[in-house]
Amino acid sequence: MRIEKGWSQEKLALSADLDRTYIPSIEKGERNVSITVVEKIAKAFKVSVSELFKD
Repeated sequence: MRIEKGWSQEKLALSADLDRTYIPSIEKGERNVSITVVEKIAKAFKVSVSELFKD
């Protein structure tokens, strides 16, 4: 979704109020994210949490 929107990892991190190093580690599968982080990312994209998990 981030790439489809043309957002950098830094832009997503700032929009979701997360540390800028957090997004790359999520995308690499190095972190297990909490529901709170998932909600922040969904809010940044202005979509529902379920929308993040669609194919």
